[in-house]
Amino acid sequence: MQLRVLGCSGGIGGANRTTAFLLDEHVLVDAGTGVGSLSLQALRAIDHVFLTHAHFDHIACLPMLLDTVAGLRNGVPITLHARRETIAVLKEHVFNWRIWPDFSLIPDESSALLQFAVQEVGETREVAGCRITALPAEHTVPAVGFRLDSGKSSVIFSGDSTGGDAFWAAVNATDNLTTLIIETAFPDREAALAHAARHLCPATLQRELARLRRPADIRITHLKPADSALILGEIAALGLPARALLPGDVIEF
Repeated sequence: MQLRVLGCSGGIGGANRTTAFLLDEHVLVDAGTGVGSLSLQALRAIDHVFLTHAHFDHIACLPMLLDTVAGLRNGVPITLHARRETIAVLKEHVFNWRIWPDFSLIPDESSALLQFAVQEVGETREVAGCRITALPAEHTVPAVGFRLDSGKSSVIFSGDSTGGDAFWAAVNATDNLTTLIIETAFPDREAALAHAARHLCPATLQRELARLRRPADIRITHLKPADSALILGEIAALGLPARALLPGDVIEF
């Protein structure tokens, strides 16, 4: 299987695109501005969207995706998998006819383009030949990470999270782990802000990676564009075995 990085930045500007991954052809993991780099044909092929949480940088292109492909799907819905609280936020604040049309009612409720599927922590969905499990995450809103298991190997994506005991227990129980994608949004000089926003900085990344008990290719995501070089420099100075995730990267697993 292939996980293609459409966007992995903590902001926009230039080549920076916010979080979105394409799993083979038919599955999105998060729907940030990186989705906008896909062709119309690629957008039309998406059948499932898995969301870590409802923050705008992870959902920005979801409304436009639905609007763009609405007349091209021939009645085949797009299923959105997320925590119950995440779905509730989308219904109340996005798909409410004021911010955006409610595609869970278009063309009608019985044959709507957008179908919601609640996925709580610990639940696994098998789609497009991949087992996708929602993992615990610690953020300012209800959130998850994901384990993507092809059967041969697994990629784990932390989502926006400060890690925590339950997350690392899930990581260390993954026998076929090959790649760990973990966020580090702020430099150490903004450690207080990182703590308040429930994001990592290099010092807390070091603390969290000390819990990892399995070999893995560690890739850093969600770098704030203005500080990305500083953050990566601080990570390198700590001697952490991690490198930046880049847009366009393709992870085979």
